Amino acid sequence: MERIAVISDIHGNLPALEAVLQDIKNRNIARIFCLGDLAGKGPSSVEVVDKIKESCEVVIKGNWDYYMTEQEGNEAVTWHQKNLGVERLKYLKDLPIYKEFYISGNLLRLCHASPNDLFHRVYISTEQSKRMKLFEATPTLNLEADVVGYGDIHGAYIDNIRGKIIFNVGSVGNPLDMTLASYGIIEGKVDDKNKRPLAISLVRVPYDIDLAVDQAEVTDMPEKQEYINELKTAIYRGRKV
Repeated sequence: MERIAVISDIHGNLPALEAVLQDIKNRNIARIFCLGDLAGKGPSSVEVVDKIKESCEVVIKGNWDYYMTEQEGNEAVTWHQKNLGVERLKYLKDLPIYKEFYISGNLLRLCHASPNDLFHRVYISTEQSKRMKLFEATPTLNLEADVVGYGDIHGAYIDNIRGKIIFNVGSVGNPLDMTLASYGIIEGKVDDKNKRPLAISLVRVPYDIDLAVDQAEVTDMPEKQEYINELKTAIYRGRKV
């Protein structure tokens, strides 16, 4: 059996990322997959992108990674773009939008929001037909997935739909369900099409929120107070997500 740590939505929060990576190391998990949104919102996009490149075997593109390379005229995005520089922006631009492989006899698909659409947002409360879109065949294998893991919504959960498993690993750096960093662990036999035990779990990690706030405070980044409020309360712009 092999274990893979799955992280997502770091959003430039270096203290949270370091706490999660240390927890993964403490558990002796060697493989780390990242489901996107490395940069943006928090002040440490540069350091986060570099650390993700160094630490993660697989990195998927998130909607904020897309904004960093495709969007112009947004003040907040422009601030992060200038800091990231040409090489890091190219790295973000070239990221794939999904990864799929067999594990313990299940076709597992990992993506940020959806394998075919970075902006198809799915919550646990979303109607079933829209959630099922995450399982639809992709050009890679042209098969429906048995298990889908994703990020994007900053709220971790595990559920089942019509005999399939869906899970969200939550957010490392901008959690909006509780003020703890979140990530997932998948355990099974990788690249095996034979049915075997499969385990998926969610981990909550405390981190130094005060340090993350201090790192934001000393910058001139746009939407700084909104970001700080989210870190302290796990409430998105005044409302629960």
